[in-house]
Amino acid sequence: MSDDAGRAWKDWHEHRVDTVSAPYGPLALTATHWLADYPDGRIPAVPGRWQETDGRVRLTATEADGLTLDGAPFAGTARLDPDHAPPAGARVAAGPLHLVVVRREGAVAVRVFDPDSPARRAFRGIEVTPYDPALVLPGRFRPYGEQRTVRVETADGQVRGLGLDGELVFDRAGTEHRLHVAADGESGALWAVFADVTSSLTSYRFRFLKPGPPHRDGRVTVDLNRAELPPCAFAEHFICPFPPPGNTLPFEVTAGERRLKAALAPPF
Repeated sequence: MSDDAGRAWKDWHEHRVDTVSAPYGPLALTATHWLADYPDGRIPAVPGRWQETDGRVRLTATEADGLTLDGAPFAGTARLDPDHAPPAGARVAAGPLHLVVVRREGAVAVRVFDPDSPARRAFRGIEVTPYDPALVLPGRFRPYGEQRTVRVETADGQVRGLGLDGELVFDRAGTEHRLHVAADGESGALWAVFADVTSSLTSYRFRFLKPGPPHRDGRVTVDLNRAELPPCAFAEHFICPFPPPGNTLPFEVTAGERRLKAALAPPF
C-alpha cells in the first residue's frame, strides 16, 4: 500500500464519520411523515399545518407554533418546494429541529432532524476494514443508451422505481463481474447499491459504491475499500433502495464500511 493511497483512504473514512455524526447528519433523522397520511395537514409532534398542493407544500403556522423560515420567526402561509440543500440548511426549523420537505415518486413528506436523537447519542463509530490495495480494480462503464427503471423494494417495505443508466464491469481474480449503476445527470458520477456474500452476516444487508465519473473512454476505478453504508443503516426513517436484480456479488467484499460499531455494554 502506498502512503498516499492509505492516507487518502484514512481521510475518506474520517470524513465519513464526521459527516454521518454531524448535528444534522443521517443519525439525526427521527421521522419521515408522508403527507398523504395526514389529510388535515396536522402531523403529530410537528408544529404547523402541512398540506400538499400541486407537488408543493403549503405551510400554515401561527406565532405559537414557534417555527422559523429562512432563519426568521414565521407566522402565516408559505409555499415550499422540496429541499435540495442538506438538512443543516433546511428552510424550516422548530427550535433545534430541522424540518425538511422531500418528494419521492410524486409523494411528499416532511422529515424531522433532531441533533439530540437517540441514534446520534448512541453512535460509537463505523466498523471498517483496513485498506487493501488488491481491492482497487480497473473497471469500465457501459451505458445503456437510455435510462431504465426497475422496481425494487425499499427500506420502508414499499416498492419504488430505481433509475439505472448502465453497467459497471470489472474483473476480480480472473472473473468478470457486473453491477447495474445510476449516473448523476450533471457530474456523471456513478452510484451502485449492491450486496455480497457478507451481507446480513458480517456486514450490513447492502451497501453503496460511488466510484465517481468514468473517463471519456468508459474507464473507471472500482475501489471496494470505499464501499459505504447506506443512510438507512444510521436511521430507519430513510427509504434506501435494495439492490436491483443482478447486483449481488458472488464473493465476500471484506472491505470498506461493514456496519455500525456496537454500543458499549452498560457496566455491572
